[in-house]
Amino acid sequence: MHAPPPLPNSYDRRGLTAVGFEGWLTWPELRASAYEVVPCLPGAYVVVRPLKTEPVFVHPSPAYWMRGQDPRVADEVLLANWVFRTTVLYIGKADYRKRRQPVEALRRRLWEYGTFGAGDRATHWGGRYIWQLADAHGLLVAWHASTWGETGEEYEDRLLPHFQSRHGDRLPFANLRGARRKIE
Repeated sequence: MHAPPPLPNSYDRRGLTAVGFEGWLTWPELRASAYEVVPCLPGAYVVVRPLKTEPVFVHPSPAYWMRGQDPRVADEVLLANWVFRTTVLYIGKADYRKRRQPVEALRRRLWEYGTFGAGDRATHWGGRYIWQLADAHGLLVAWHASTWGETGEEYEDRLLPHFQSRHGDRLPFANLRGARRKIE
C-alpha cells in the first residue's frame, strides 16, 4: 500500500488534478459513456462549476422525487449555502457495498447521482442542490480512485474538513451533511 495523496493546495481543477483527480466530464458526457469511463474502485469525487458567475436557479428541479419528496428547495436556501470564491460544489465518496461488487463503487455512485439528476429513479438525495442550477449540464465531474488502501469515506473525511479550513468553515454548496451543516 502507498501513502495517501496530499490534500489539494486549491479546490479548483488545477489543484485537484495535481493530487490525482481525473475525468473532468460533464453529466451529459458521463451519461453518453454509460459511465464506463469511471473506474470500478472506491474513492472520492467532486462536482465543479467552471463558471465563476452568480448562480441562476431553476424551478422545478429536474431531479427524481424520491419517496414522494420534492427535491427542490427555495432560492433563499440555495443562496445561503452558496460558497463564493470556489468552483467545487460537491465532494462525495464511493465505496464497495455489502456484496463487494467492483461496479458498486465510483462508477455506481456517479451513475446514481447522474440518474437521480436526470429525473430517473435512483437514490442520491445528498447533493441534490446542483440540479437546481440552470447550468447543471455544464458542471464537471472528476474522481480519484483510492489505490492506496484508504476507503472513499476516509478520503472524503480528509477532504471536507480541509475544504472547510480554506473556505470559512463552510462545506461545499451541495454537501448537505457534515460537522457544521444542518439538513434543511
